[in-house]
Order: sequence, then structure tokens, then C-alpha cells
Amino acid sequence: MEKKNTMKGGRRAALGAIGGVMLAGAGFILPSTAALAADQYPSKPITINVPFSAGGTTDILARAIGQKLGQKWGVSVVVENKPGAGGNIGTAQVARSAPDGYTLVMGTIGTHAINPNLYKDMPYDAVKDFQPITRTAMVPNALVVQKDAPYNTVQELIEYGKKNPGMLTFGSSGHGSTLHMSGETFKMMTGVDMIHVPYKGSSPAVADLLGGQISMIFDNLPSALPHVKSGTLKALAVTSSSRAEQLPETPTIAESGVDGYAVMSWFGLWAPKDTPKEIVNKLNEAVVEIIKDPEMQQTIRSQGAIPHPESPEEFAAFIDSETKKWRDVVKSAGLTIQ
Repeated sequence: MEKKNTMKGGRRAALGAIGGVMLAGAGFILPSTAALAADQYPSKPITINVPFSAGGTTDILARAIGQKLGQKWGVSVVVENKPGAGGNIGTAQVARSAPDGYTLVMGTIGTHAINPNLYKDMPYDAVKDFQPITRTAMVPNALVVQKDAPYNTVQELIEYGKKNPGMLTFGSSGHGSTLHMSGETFKMMTGVDMIHVPYKGSSPAVADLLGGQISMIFDNLPSALPHVKSGTLKALAVTSSSRAEQLPETPTIAESGVDGYAVMSWFGLWAPKDTPKEIVNKLNEAVVEIIKDPEMQQTIRSQGAIPHPESPEEFAAFIDSETKKWRDVVKSAGLTIQ
């Protein structure tokens, strides 16, 4: 009896193989599971995890792009803020999520280039645990201080700091963030003694700056711009190598006497590792199209950012170059976080 069943099973397998060959010969190719998943994607709400607090640049970009993506695909796109540990907590949650394209992370230069070099124990591998989708924007930081601060230029700030060692404090959106590294680079290049005060995002740091609890912040221009425009904070300089379009009268830090200083934040979308390439490509095509739309270009630029869509392969190569760059900076500054 077992032999008879085995023969029947073998006959079914053989017939199935023959049928597959016949379909292939007739020009029919059976779609892969990944291809089928991509065809059906998206069929339910998508979550974009922002590993920083609401109101910061990462959050602003995620919500703007998420809204357009939801409209384009006719599904709900939810933005969730999961701040903590310089972005590591929220980013790690996405690394452990199902690789089906329904949980993404709007990460940053911090979560995917600086933190891997700064933290001794990382809860994720920034390369192996993710699939790059696209870079979304490049953003200069602005060195902003209280409106009534006793310094109006970078050189006056440097002089004040050297006359009052340990009195200056700078806030950031967390250890390893570009806000943090902008300050550390400034310290290293000027010799000014400043104390770093980390927060769970730039918004609470700005709130404390407005309240006088800290001296300054090297904030992402999109979140700092409204305060600078309204006059509640003053910008001494921008961290990019050229002046920002939105603050043409504000010099760069390099122009202000710190020769060679240049730091740019950047942001992008990632999916968990093993997400089917077909889904990654579908996301890339949609988000790139959204970013290239004139309306979105204006939205991003109005926030002080520079739109920067690209392919997953281009984004991966850029991440690699940035990781090597910040490895050298972190090593030179002797920074390590347990």
C-alpha cells in the first residue's frame, strides 16, 4: 500500500513538473511569491517609524511624504514617533519588523552613519538589517542662540566660550545625532569648551533653548527656521559649505572663521532586511516620484531642506561613504557611548 501511494505521489510530482515545463515553453512564467506580494502591495496601512520626537525635521519630512504616499496609493500611512537613544530605539524596532513593506523607518545620518561608529553596543546593524529605499533630503544645520544672547557672531561666541570655559551648553536631538556631531566638530575645530546636553529629539532642545536652559543648538534648519524668522531665536551661522537659500544673509561657520567646517544632515527611508526587492523598488518609484513633484519640492525647500531622491543602489553607496567619514570624526574626537 505504501508503494502504491508513493507511486501516486511521484506521478503527481511528475505531472506537475511536466505542466510547468509546458507553461514555460508556451511563454508562461509562474510568478514568484515576491512578485505576487508586490502586485498586491499595498493592501493595508503602512507605518513610517520616526525614531525622534514629533516636530523635528525627521518628523516633518515623514509626515509630508507619508501624506502624499497615502493619497497616491489610497491607503492609510501612519507616522509613529519612537524617540530615544539617539534614534536607536525606534530604528531597532523597524529592524525587527516583518519584511513586508508595511513598516518603514525615516532614518537619518545619525541612525545609519554616525551611531554605528559611536555606540559600543548597537541594537541593530545599520547595513545588514535594512534595505535602503531612497534618500529624501539633505539639510544644513543652523547654529542658533537666544535672541538676547551676548554674542551675535561665531567669533564673538568663540571669544565668550574661551573667556568662560564650561559655561556654554549645546543641546541636541540625542547622542550621535548630526546636531550632536555638529557641536562636537565645532568644539574640536575651535577649542571652545562646551557641554553637550542630549534630548529625545530637537523639539524639546529648542524649547529649553527658548527657556534659557541651554546656550545654543546646532539645529536642523527646517525646525529652526520658524523661530529664526519670527525673531524668537537668532542664527549665527549655518553648518553647510555654502549659504542656505532660506537664510541668505546668514554666513556659514567656515565663512565665520572656522576654516573647513562643513556638516550636512541627511534623511532617508529604509525597510527591514529581506523585504522583497519588488516591494523596495515599488516604494522607491513612488517616493521618488513624490519628491520630484514641484509641489513637494517647494514644501521641502520651504522647510530649509534640499530634495534628494535617488535609487536604492545610489543610496546604499552614499551611506557607505558617510559611515566611513564619520568613523574618522568619532575616532579623532575620542567619542564612545556605552
